[in-house]
Amino acid sequence: MEVLVSRAVSGSRSRSKSLSRKPLALAAGAALAVPLALAGTAHAGTAAAGSAYTVTPLKFTVSAGGRTCTVDADLYRPDGADAQHPVPAVLATNGFGGSKSDGSTDGIGKAFAARGYAGLVYSGLGFGKSGCLITLDAPDADGAAAAALIDFLGGRRAADDGTEAGFVTQDGPGDPRVGMIGGSYGGAIQLAAAAVDRRVDALVPLITWNDLAYSLAPNNTGAAKGVSSDTPGVFKWQWTNGFYLIGEGQTILNASLDPSRFGSLDCLHFAARACDTIRLLNSGRYPADRSAAMLDYARSVSPVSYLNRVKAPTLLIQGQKDSLFNLNEATATYKALKAQGTTAKMIWQAWGHSGGQTAGELDLGQGNLETSYVGGRILAWFDRYLRHEAQTGTGPEFAYYRDWQSGYGTAAAVPGATRKMYLSGDGKLVDNRTKVARGSRQYSNWLIPTSHSESSLAGVIGLPDPAPYDTKGTYLGWTSAPLSSAVDVVGAPKATLKVVSPKTERVQNSGDAADKLVLFAKVYDVAPDGSKTLVNRLVSPVRVPDVTRSFTVRLPGIVHRYEAGHRLEFVIAASDSAYFGNRGIKPVTVVSAPGDTGVLELPVVGGTVN
Repeated sequence: MEVLVSRAVSGSRSRSKSLSRKPLALAAGAALAVPLALAGTAHAGTAAAGSAYTVTPLKFTVSAGGRTCTVDADLYRPDGADAQHPVPAVLATNGFGGSKSDGSTDGIGKAFAARGYAGLVYSGLGFGKSGCLITLDAPDADGAAAAALIDFLGGRRAADDGTEAGFVTQDGPGDPRVGMIGGSYGGAIQLAAAAVDRRVDALVPLITWNDLAYSLAPNNTGAAKGVSSDTPGVFKWQWTNGFYLIGEGQTILNASLDPSRFGSLDCLHFAARACDTIRLLNSGRYPADRSAAMLDYARSVSPVSYLNRVKAPTLLIQGQKDSLFNLNEATATYKALKAQGTTAKMIWQAWGHSGGQTAGELDLGQGNLETSYVGGRILAWFDRYLRHEAQTGTGPEFAYYRDWQSGYGTAAAVPGATRKMYLSGDGKLVDNRTKVARGSRQYSNWLIPTSHSESSLAGVIGLPDPAPYDTKGTYLGWTSAPLSSAVDVVGAPKATLKVVSPKTERVQNSGDAADKLVLFAKVYDVAPDGSKTLVNRLVSPVRVPDVTRSFTVRLPGIVHRYEAGHRLEFVIAASDSAYFGNRGIKPVTVVSAPGDTGVLELPVVGGTVN
């Protein structure tokens, strides 16, 4: 049953588009086009909800990450807001490579000002016309800059031109009623800000990360905390180098950058340790001491390391179609917040960094809040925690978009694995151990990638992306019988595996993690005509800790219906074109017997697999 969220609809209109990778505007797309800047000192505007507001460009000098620099912002003031009629505030910043003038970022200011909130929208450190280095949303830099803007909203400081915000609701002296919203890079900053400043009252992070160590080089086995393991994972070279080039290439795109945005000749615009991390990942060599330093740094700028300090009620929204920050990252953040008693709920919407925009879904650039399910949930969240409307319901604990059925499904918690299937020696995927045939099969990698899931940045630069494929002899697959009825999988499948690789066994304890075996797990939907679908083009990279022992692989979370007559195929492949792979040729054998074989576990909602 759907849970209705209490919210008045004020007659706004929405325009729906189907864009293959539109959400990248939240992350990188703004760097590929010239953003439109607000001109003049102030101007009036309206948004879908109809209320008028004025926009005033402002500058703030801040201290962040050991540097002093200027933050470029726009203040959205609803008509009628003054000291006698104060309003709560919404603070937001851009995705990576963008600025305050992006359609989605600027759209936040417009949408909430039109609905009676004061909006303060700014270009994040190192982007747009804001100064300082790019520090990957580090709490002591980006978080500190956000806290300085909260000081402005709380009346503790003025903007550089003397402008004061005397029309924001206060919970106490210098304590403004303020929430934050934004996507990707503009999502993690919220958690960083809340970790350093307890005055933040509500958060809505969209499509953001839990641990950059996992996001950039995932290892989907042996998680030590959240989603990430203590062994460096498999380098996601396309996404990572794409963002790195966007950051370092700003000198070419804008020759008149603020001097505070320059670091050194070998690391132009990032914090030095960020460049060190990229160089290590690209080297393909991960000696223990350098790997430990890399993991420590990546986690230090990630929510996984400071969530224990986040107390603000948090509505997490993550995209199903997202190979950059997958659903498992939001799930890890959600579970950590809930475990420590922080109010949190989670929505798995359709779109993420890899596309998936569907008609009627939330579009921050359009500001279609009342007419989309996710938008309504956001409005309710802010009504409850910023306007203190105690009667406003904030919806179910967990909701997920379903492309096979109208509306969202809901649950009291993220489903866990409920159905087991077994890897048979004859290549079948069976529902009972007694059906497992004895046998062994082998594959081997090549020195070039032989499997393809996606070209991560293809949509950004306008290139076609071939359909997923695997090359014969470089992967193993296990296929189920045709399903007798539809099966709905909601959540992250997992697989327990054991592989034999004598060549790997001889080198895996060298002290360099790159000598360990790399493989990629995934589940296809096979139609009756033999055509295959790799759901959302997601794969699960693994750097096997020890090939002499069994290990468990956590696959990316999905929401997918396997129709009656279709079959599931579980695959482990030797490579993937979006990732770095094995160093050297490492043949792999998988042995199956009824009492000792691999197991695939699926989070099935209301149905069986046979």
